[in-house]
Amino acid sequence: MGTQQLLLIVLGVIIVGIAVVVGINIFGTNAEQANKDAITQDCLRLASAAQGFYRKPTMLGGGNNSFNGITLEDCGMAADGSNVNGTYTVTGAADAFSVTGVSATDATKSVTVNVDMTQTTDETRVTVDYTAW
Repeated sequence: MGTQQLLLIVLGVIIVGIAVVVGINIFGTNAEQANKDAITQDCLRLASAAQGFYRKPTMLGGGNNSFNGITLEDCGMAADGSNVNGTYTVTGAADAFSVTGVSATDATKSVTVNVDMTQTTDETRVTVDYTAW
């Protein structure tokens, strides 16, 4: 083989190697974003169910305009509070509710959805906070 052919083969191998590394990095970033979105969606679903619990009378198994004593089961999730996306915890007081989802792939990353029923508009009633994303 000539020098020019060897140079083209080496150049081709380098380009393919760089393309593979870039592809792996893009895949990892997309997987992390998908996990963040899934945890956010789960937290928002739990917060929505909690608002239903808040408005439901005690006689029907609700909180009668209070989040006191709310559990994951009241929000439609299993008692262990985990799924493939993460692990979830809820805390509730009279007019405020918080659900936190911790990533199943990285325990340092979490999403917290806070619901404050004393707020007058939907834009201020629900807030979402991201930690370590």
